[in-house]
Amino acid sequence: MDTARLNLSELTADELASVLAPLGLPAFRVRQIGKWLREGASFDEMTDLPLSLREELKNKYSDGTLRIISKLVSAIDGTSKYLLDLGDGNIIECVLMKYKYGYSACVSTQAGCRMGCTFCASAKAGFGRNLTAAEIAGEIKVMSRDAGVNIGHVVMMGVGEPLDNYDNVVAFMRMAHDPDGLNISYRKMSLSTCGIVPGIEKLMKEDLPVTLSVSLHSPFQEERARMMPVAKKYSLDKLLEMCKTYSLETGRRITYEYAMISGVNDTASHADELIKLLGGTLCHINLIPVNTVKGTGYRRADKIRINAFRDRLEKGGLAATVRRAMGRDIEAACGQLRRKAIEERNGAEAEE
Repeated sequence: MDTARLNLSELTADELASVLAPLGLPAFRVRQIGKWLREGASFDEMTDLPLSLREELKNKYSDGTLRIISKLVSAIDGTSKYLLDLGDGNIIECVLMKYKYGYSACVSTQAGCRMGCTFCASAKAGFGRNLTAAEIAGEIKVMSRDAGVNIGHVVMMGVGEPLDNYDNVVAFMRMAHDPDGLNISYRKMSLSTCGIVPGIEKLMKEDLPVTLSVSLHSPFQEERARMMPVAKKYSLDKLLEMCKTYSLETGRRITYEYAMISGVNDTASHADELIKLLGGTLCHINLIPVNTVKGTGYRRADKIRINAFRDRLEKGGLAATVRRAMGRDIEAACGQLRRKAIEERNGAEAEE
């Protein structure tokens, strides 16, 4: 995307009309342009506009479209993974998943991530920059347009830490919820955080009925801090205290994401400590068979051990499920495709 020119896709209908006013366009033309922008179309694709107008728009503004670099489609479940070019040297990933209830998009909120979680491919590919609200929305638009489907659910669980890009992410959610935007219900949005306590507190005060997912991954502070550096700044005790306050203030259940890593955090003592910490709170535990990422040394816990862990949690009074693996044959976990592309690009540049 050309970041040097005004991105029209970032504007509301009123703002768009104001920006385009000097062109002297009739109101119906402005509405046509707005409709195309909401669908994620490029200026060249706005075929009901005169060619001269399309050229004028291209010369003066950016349409905000993201270019597809590559796309992988799972032969197992049809999950599609996209690698997108932001137009400034940064690349991001997003994933389109089909469920019984419809299509869901997993979007990135940053080009890279600063959190440094040891099991995550995103951290190993470096940090580029924050995404704008329009760029996050653009991921949904490009997938919807490419696949020819309506996307009714969105999870902010791709590359990046959403609460590290707070203002743009909140602006994106409001944009996505807008009936004149993507028209996605807040209740069909899920935001995943590694545990930035001040960000959770701010989100609580926004009064947005989205689902908050917190990456926990260990019930022991020292172990969690080794896996997730953010825990050194925001301790497990402070995080869980904030989560309990969030649930009490909003009345909404928190989902705790828990990556099942063989021989690391999949023991009975881990399950028992989770029961001790979370018992009696409004929560759900989502057990995630960890994806194998080169260089981490972590392996996925086996199915029998994962199921035993879930059963132990349930007997202890906690609601727990095992996340269905989507797109395993295309490395659909966030960060892996981007990391590979960056490594290949850097390798090619080194040979020049």
